Amino acid sequence: MMVTGYLKTTILMAGMTALVGGLGYLVGGQSGLMIALFVAGGMNIWAWYNSDKAVLSHYGARQVGMEDSPKLVSMIHCLADRAGLPHPKVFVIENAQPNAFATGRNPDHAAVAITTGLMQRLDTDEIEGVMAHELAHVKHRDTLIMTVTATLAGALSMLANFAMFFGGTRGDDGRRASPIVTVLVMLLAPLAASIVQMAISRSREYEADRLGAEISGKPRSLATALEKISGMAGQIVNREAEDNPASAHLFIINPLHVRAVDGLFSTHPSTESRIRRLLDMEKEAKAQGGFIDSSAVDFRDDKNPWL
Repeated sequence: MMVTGYLKTTILMAGMTALVGGLGYLVGGQSGLMIALFVAGGMNIWAWYNSDKAVLSHYGARQVGMEDSPKLVSMIHCLADRAGLPHPKVFVIENAQPNAFATGRNPDHAAVAITTGLMQRLDTDEIEGVMAHELAHVKHRDTLIMTVTATLAGALSMLANFAMFFGGTRGDDGRRASPIVTVLVMLLAPLAASIVQMAISRSREYEADRLGAEISGKPRSLATALEKISGMAGQIVNREAEDNPASAHLFIINPLHVRAVDGLFSTHPSTESRIRRLLDMEKEAKAQGGFIDSSAVDFRDDKNPWL
């Protein structure tokens, strides 16, 4: 699993590098190619080690510990123990939209982030289901490729913007690039980023739902959480996500104000299809003896158990 995850990430980074180099050549000829490859190489190295920090910083996430939020951290630690994972760092994002994501280049450097909106608007079992889903991404080693993709996809979008300003010369021969080439660069860079995000996210979300339900023992709670988050995400703006749409695929539910259906450019499967799979999973599990439906931490006695 670890080798496969790193191999996929390496292939992704190599593919992104080739795409950046090709776009650089279209815009600036041989000189543009060399500059683009140099920039892409540095970008890949930086993304490998720092993409998680960049994403957390963009969303203004603050780390919390046992002294800050003991019950939330205890819940996540208990779920991590069930999943056979090291305890991840826990971050809270001050945002009214209920949502969550995981990041980090491997389980030893993993972090989970949860919005205050999710803590305030979902019940204990639903929150446990959401965090188990995020830990499933960590266990599957999805977090590296998802976070690196967010960084590189954002860089590709910036490259498309640069093409508008630096599409003037073809470098060595002095010829000017065709306006059609520049327009193609501007269109294809974000399109390629969207396709990569789609390919990475859709199947991984289904699998994280499945494993998350097994970790928490509550597929129905995860299903109701997805339904609630999806409904509220369409009504509550996540400004940071709107400013950086390349990171939308990190979240358990698409945070952008679009209809995330099973279409070509969706970063997530439809919520309805995910809920249906989870409820089918619950029926099958009950027929075979059922899940162990027990909370990692019981804090129903506390009026405000989270912070």
